[in-house]
Amino acid sequence: MNAPAGPGPASHLFEARRKVLPKAVKGPFRRFKWAVMALTLLVYYATPWLRWDRGPYAPDQAVLVDLAHRRFYFFSIEIWPHEFYYVAGLLVMAAIGLFLVTSAVGRAWCGYACPQTVWTDLFQHVERLIDGDRNAQLRLLAAPWGPKKIARRIAKHAIWILIGLLTGGAWIFYFADAPTLARQFVRGEAPLVAYTTVGILAATTYVLGGLLREQVCQYMCPWPRIQTAMMDERSLTITYKFWRGEPRTRGLKRSKAAETHPVALLETGDCIDCNACVAVCPTGIDIREGPQIGCITCGLCIDACDDMMTRIGREPKLIAYATELDARAEQAGEAPVSPLRRLLRVRTLAYFAVWCAIGIAMLTMLEGRTRLELSVLQTRNPLWVRLSDGAIRNTYEIKVRNLEARPREIELTIGGVPGVVWAETGDRAGAGQSVRFRVEADKVAKERLFFAAPEAGPQRSDLRFTVRALDPQGEVATTTSHFERPEIRQ
Repeated sequence: MNAPAGPGPASHLFEARRKVLPKAVKGPFRRFKWAVMALTLLVYYATPWLRWDRGPYAPDQAVLVDLAHRRFYFFSIEIWPHEFYYVAGLLVMAAIGLFLVTSAVGRAWCGYACPQTVWTDLFQHVERLIDGDRNAQLRLLAAPWGPKKIARRIAKHAIWILIGLLTGGAWIFYFADAPTLARQFVRGEAPLVAYTTVGILAATTYVLGGLLREQVCQYMCPWPRIQTAMMDERSLTITYKFWRGEPRTRGLKRSKAAETHPVALLETGDCIDCNACVAVCPTGIDIREGPQIGCITCGLCIDACDDMMTRIGREPKLIAYATELDARAEQAGEAPVSPLRRLLRVRTLAYFAVWCAIGIAMLTMLEGRTRLELSVLQTRNPLWVRLSDGAIRNTYEIKVRNLEARPREIELTIGGVPGVVWAETGDRAGAGQSVRFRVEADKVAKERLFFAAPEAGPQRSDLRFTVRALDPQGEVATTTSHFERPEIRQ
């Protein structure tokens, strides 16, 4: 059983916390958790150090949230602030992905990939390394304070704090060039916000993963409450097969004795009440009490129970992943629902279809987007100017956005009305059918242009503005505006 906490002054208002000290266990689900933990931690800590060549005008960090220049880089993808809808789309896909996973395989996210689960698991392994396994931890917890206990407590919490610092340190590397910021951080030359961020994240990692642990899952996290509303009789959960396990035999010796007496065997179940499933549970629940919000479906109780069933010569999977329909079918002696049929149902197919549709739409938009954007604003004061030769001149504010990580030469032409165009910095003598100018890498070029046309013509005519990049890609962007002439009086 878990170590009880002493009564507090407000113990009459709520149950005192029982410190959860899970026991180490071996088995396929434990190995899978090891693999997921290693993969997720590797991705988190190593990603800021990956390089990606974008040319001489862009950062070479593969994943970078460049707040200073308002860019988000993800390998070959570059997101501008005005394209934040891509980030929103990814968040929507993540949410729908969680819905899909929950409806298909229950709380798999909570059991294996949730950051709280991963870091808590890491902290618990550190605790076992310093204090020993569950029984040793219980003895140390009950032992009086002395040099040995103090030394172990200092070592354990020092490693926890170090893990928290590494966690916060890895996070800030996503927002600046990692090698440069690392050198600045060590030398004390990094911005104050970097040290503040590391301190906050180190504290939260230490508190949530090392001290609060299962309380975050049971009381602080809203996701379990949401998941319960999304799960149905076809969703996978950790299931204790009570029709096999009950009534319990209360110990291995009684179980062996029951096997030698056929009549007694009929009155006992496979569960010997060894509490192995409770001892390994990271949240300290007893799965034999039925579905609970504290169960994160990590599968460690399955490993523990299967090991015990193997030892006593009983059939494994007394505790197993199963849907409510599977449990009912097995209890009735019928064949369980096939995994394919369980997955291919209206809810999961709808989630998957929506998830794919959003992903395909975003990929299509990314593939079709141009790296050149044009906007035109006609100057309204004055609306038009009559030149000395009788021609009518309109003025336009041009903005050309270059989304490439290199400078580009741009040519702008105006169609729809015969006339000439020139830049404010030039003169009409050099006017022609087009103007050229340079747009720096990842910049917006602003130009004030004049366009003159003969007075004869309609009072308002449509103009088509076209910019073309003078490079092998030759990207083109167009937009429309109007050309205004004096009102024709009869």
